Amino acid sequence: MGERVFITGGAGYIGSVLTPLLLKKGYQVTVLDNLSFKQAPLLESFSNPQFRFIHGDACDEALISEEVPKADILIPLAALVGAPACDRAPFLATVVNRDAIALLLKHSSPRQKILYPNTNSGYGAQGDGICTEETPVNPVSHYGRLKIEGETILLNSGRALSFRLATVFGISPRMRLDLLVNDFTFRACHDRFVVLFEEHFKRNHVHVRDVANAFCFGIEHFEEMRGNIYNLGRTDANLTKKELCEKIRQYIPSFYVHYAKIGEDPDKRDYLVSNAKLEGLGWRAEVSLDEGIREMITAYPMLRSNSSFKNV
Repeated sequence: MGERVFITGGAGYIGSVLTPLLLKKGYQVTVLDNLSFKQAPLLESFSNPQFRFIHGDACDEALISEEVPKADILIPLAALVGAPACDRAPFLATVVNRDAIALLLKHSSPRQKILYPNTNSGYGAQGDGICTEETPVNPVSHYGRLKIEGETILLNSGRALSFRLATVFGISPRMRLDLLVNDFTFRACHDRFVVLFEEHFKRNHVHVRDVANAFCFGIEHFEEMRGNIYNLGRTDANLTKKELCEKIRQYIPSFYVHYAKIGEDPDKRDYLVSNAKLEGLGWRAEVSLDEGIREMITAYPMLRSNSSFKNV
């Protein structure tokens, strides 16, 4: 029997890609999720006897205290994701994104491996400098601050490693259309235009399948990576918003981009990121930005017909 993995939020955008991959690799996987988006992305996993699903909440201490000790590997994916969601519900965001991390740590033990999904949103507004793991964090949102606090809690325990994820893109069984590449590509297919504020703002990007593969890499190399932070993105996918739109327009020439000179983007993140530390261990992102855009365009008819994707 493989090692036992416990994933909170495992039916989400990343978890619904990671869970089948872990099962394929022979791990026993237990997913805890409250299914707040009313979707059923893990149906294919139920035929695998190594899979177990718990409909519940990552903030439920009775449940966490029962399940955490059973696992060898802990992956706390449960979170309110993104600045807008956290700004709408700041107290809930604090409970889920920080306090639930402390709760999981409370009921864990030194024998367990913890892999934490942070965000490189914590770099905030850095301008033209290249952010490494040594760059001082400068979060510009409640979401970014909470994720950094969760990372600090876990790394101080000596039991964890942290991935600072680039902006994720690509198709997932629990699809999200609010992520930058997914959003702009969907707009190109659906509306044929976008109004762009502060087009010079930069982000790094990574495909959701590469994120799942990186977590598997982290499990396999945990002792070497323990206690460290790793930027997780594509080295060739540091792009301004304008450059991203121009790339999408290569596939949808009718996509009209209006560069607004008046107004501003409420999301003030602006940074370039180096992924050399993780790449130095042998990990590489495999799915290109072009491949992700093409798969979004191919999937567009299904996405457009499913209203449950619209408000994520």
